[in-house]
Amino acid sequence: MARTRGFDTEAVVARAMELFWARGYEATSIRDLTHHLGLGQGSLYAAFGDKDGLYRAALEHYRTTYATAALRTLEREGDARAAIRALLLERVRIAAEGGRGCLLINAATERLPQDRPTRRIVRDVLDANQEALAGLLRAAAERGELSPRHDPETLAAFLVTFLNGLLVSAKVTPDVRALEPLVEVAVAAIE
Repeated sequence: MARTRGFDTEAVVARAMELFWARGYEATSIRDLTHHLGLGQGSLYAAFGDKDGLYRAALEHYRTTYATAALRTLEREGDARAAIRALLLERVRIAAEGGRGCLLINAATERLPQDRPTRRIVRDVLDANQEALAGLLRAAAERGELSPRHDPETLAAFLVTFLNGLLVSAKVTPDVRALEPLVEVAVAAIE
């Protein structure tokens, strides 16, 4: 008869996400995980299969919390420029906090191209970001807020690429005030 899990899987994944985010995949050992999570190796393996399984669960948790919240930022603002500014500033603030960067961008720079499951998760999030921005920009173009010389899809791709670079910069220079002027340059490109 199978034993009932004696821990909250979601809470464990959230705590593992924080550890992977702070240290990265390679620098986080199974011993670090079991100590940080308060689990035995057997419990960790039974629940997640291996370190990779827990890492993917942590990336998915990041996706459903931080990445999803970022897209909701786009829905709260009135016009496209304000929404994009709010999104970029919020992401910079989170990434600069403690110099951790963005877990997904960290995963891309540390684990790709070899780790295909991580590539799929990162690609899905980047695609969702780009589609949300493109939708916002298409609507802005229809309202006359966006110059007809801009293609909403290309501008959305630029903004995602810019954001990815900004998130790496936030890890190198974890100072929101130093990065805010860069956000303003990107927002100025939306005319």
